[in-house]
Amino acid sequence: MYNIAIYFYLLGVAIASLFDKKVRKMWRGERDAFDVLKREVDPCASYVWFHAASLGEFEQGRPLMERLRRRHPEYKILLTFFSPSGYEVRKNYQGADIICYLPLDTPLNAIRFLRLVRPVMAFFIKYEFWYNYLHILKHRNIPVYSISSIFRPEQIFFKWYARSYAKVLRCFTHFYVQNEISKELLAKIGITDVTVTGDTRFDRVLNIKEQSKHLPLVEAFSNGANVFVAGSSWAPDEDIFIRFFNNHPDWKLIIAPHVTDEEHLQQIEQKCSGKTVRYTRTDEQEASEARCLIIDCYGLLSSIYHYGGIAYVGGGFGVGIHNVLEAAVWNVPVIFGPNNGNFMEAQELKKAEGGFEIGSYEDFEQIMNRFIGDRKTMEKAGATAGEYVKSRSGATMRILSEVKL
Repeated sequence: MYNIAIYFYLLGVAIASLFDKKVRKMWRGERDAFDVLKREVDPCASYVWFHAASLGEFEQGRPLMERLRRRHPEYKILLTFFSPSGYEVRKNYQGADIICYLPLDTPLNAIRFLRLVRPVMAFFIKYEFWYNYLHILKHRNIPVYSISSIFRPEQIFFKWYARSYAKVLRCFTHFYVQNEISKELLAKIGITDVTVTGDTRFDRVLNIKEQSKHLPLVEAFSNGANVFVAGSSWAPDEDIFIRFFNNHPDWKLIIAPHVTDEEHLQQIEQKCSGKTVRYTRTDEQEASEARCLIIDCYGLLSSIYHYGGIAYVGGGFGVGIHNVLEAAVWNVPVIFGPNNGNFMEAQELKKAEGGFEIGSYEDFEQIMNRFIGDRKTMEKAGATAGEYVKSRSGATMRILSEVKL
């Protein structure tokens, strides 16, 4: 049934690629992957294979990749992606020797791929459970590790009607999971090669903080003012916080929207009162005189949170919030929308009172008025958020201490 479904999916992707640019990139990238591997694989080298679905999973795997590369330069690293949103952003990443798309999980593709690469071990990050690749890896006695994985009762593996498919989990040599609940769920279906190590993303955001960029233009804009930073925002998020800050001219606003196409940027500009400038179209003098700075490029957000007194992370009024840890690591309180139930770090931040959920403008107004009226409360919440990130770090070293290289 799985392989039949994969072939139907393959047909759907082929058709969708005619109409959708993103799907077309993925379709072409998967087909070109074998040419990349034939051209770049060194038959005399030993490869460690990391697979990430998209950009978020890549960031989880990155601390492990980079630590392994420093400790074991005798290995080369192959990095594969499923989604264009991961590959297109990180295709020039210097921490891997080969980067390409992962060909779709058909039996033939899996056999061809593994014959070309012949990895000595593989790391699948978080939610990656490709049936054919995993079974062939197991058949060839190649160690396979699942890192920063997290399991929930509603997942298909724990349904009575999917017991056959759940056997794919037995292909893993070991699971390094985020929490005890995941370990307990796996034990219920007989999988006990499990260690609770936490999430490597905590290590990653701490690394990012240490390597953060100095941004003179953002510094000129901030210039000692009260600054609110909104990251990865969507229109429903912007409707709330822009409305509030239009009525609070004593605060400055930095917006790094998730989508930076011209139409969206113009919509933001129309909503904002006061002088608004774009990062790539202004200079330090003009930025210092503005009330709102729009970040119309990528790669700066994790450093920009440093300039804020309060942060907002978008996506919570859509499919789900973006990375709250990038903000929390800077010792600032983090506000986000209601769709955060599947994000453990958001739940724990709320419980610790370093993160705050809103469902409406009124919720946002209440939280902001509390922070503005009592700076000590704001600073305490920020310190709590930062301490939460530090307290959950160390997963990378715990994994490497157990993996046999």
